Amino acid sequence: MTDLSSQFQQQIREAVENENPVNLVGGNSKSFYGREARGDSMHVAGNKGIIDYEPTELVVTVRNGTALHELESVLAEQGQMLGFEPPCYQNSATVGGAIAAGLSGSRRPFSGAVRDYVLGCKLINGYADILSFGGTAMKNVAGYDLSRLMVGSMGSLGLILETSLRVVPMHEMESTWCQEVKSDQVIGVMSAMLQKPLPISGLYYDGARLFYRLYGTADAIAQSANTLGGEEYASHDQLWSDLNHQKSDFFQDKTPLWRISVAPATEQLPLSGQCVLDWGGALRWLKTDEPAEQVFQTVADVGGHATLFREGKRDEIIFQPLPPDLMQIQQRLKQAFDPMSVFNLGRMYPEF
Repeated sequence: MTDLSSQFQQQIREAVENENPVNLVGGNSKSFYGREARGDSMHVAGNKGIIDYEPTELVVTVRNGTALHELESVLAEQGQMLGFEPPCYQNSATVGGAIAAGLSGSRRPFSGAVRDYVLGCKLINGYADILSFGGTAMKNVAGYDLSRLMVGSMGSLGLILETSLRVVPMHEMESTWCQEVKSDQVIGVMSAMLQKPLPISGLYYDGARLFYRLYGTADAIAQSANTLGGEEYASHDQLWSDLNHQKSDFFQDKTPLWRISVAPATEQLPLSGQCVLDWGGALRWLKTDEPAEQVFQTVADVGGHATLFREGKRDEIIFQPLPPDLMQIQQRLKQAFDPMSVFNLGRMYPEF
């Protein structure tokens, strides 16, 4: 594939000179997420292709317009995968979108978040300079943390051109088990499961049933399932795919959907609506018509943070309001990478 870096660099240089912000658009699979960005659309999905892949080194370097499903297919041929199990809400989802959104699937508490897999990146900043950070090995720490800054930045710090990612071997075998649990008991049950030294790679509650995913050899899975109880669930792959990609019935209506992150042992929040629990209770998807201020405050009171993920009013506050000191850090980062506010202006916060 052709490297479009120079073309993008020229577009951004012109945007800076004309003080005309750009709204970066990749696969557009997460266009619902975040506030409405101001500026002209700049389409970047054409910058695609795997640059370097060394299965024995467990590292892949890829252009960020590459479709997630294409990369995962190549990795699967080598018995490998992206350990953070990135959500893919549409088939057009790209690697760049996964990095910029910073979203992880159900494996997150067991195998790590997106940023744990980012080794290096190349990007164009708000000066229209091409910068490279990190590398292709854990020992290359120069720029390592700067690469991780791009994770969850929603494209507000620059246009990511390439990313080097650590990959992991697929498990020998996986299966899912299910048991009925009352909603007022599920936190305690999941907390107990998480404290056991067992090969769990997913722990999800749909409001009535608790599902847990096990990995390893057939004997190890059988022994773990015997310890935890429940029945084997037949639609193993479909369950986790529908959850991660939000294809299950729970996600299909137009009620505002909140993504809430709290400590796993946090008791049920005093908010109305329907809720499902992922990450062993650390990630909660809540459908509610409660005012945003009420959701933000309730979640902040237990030390968590909330995001209005889908539906709702996108011209208001979407992400958990930050304390003044943290907001200052965000603003300084924006100033350092994008002083003219060229990239995705207003996507995260009204100020930048």
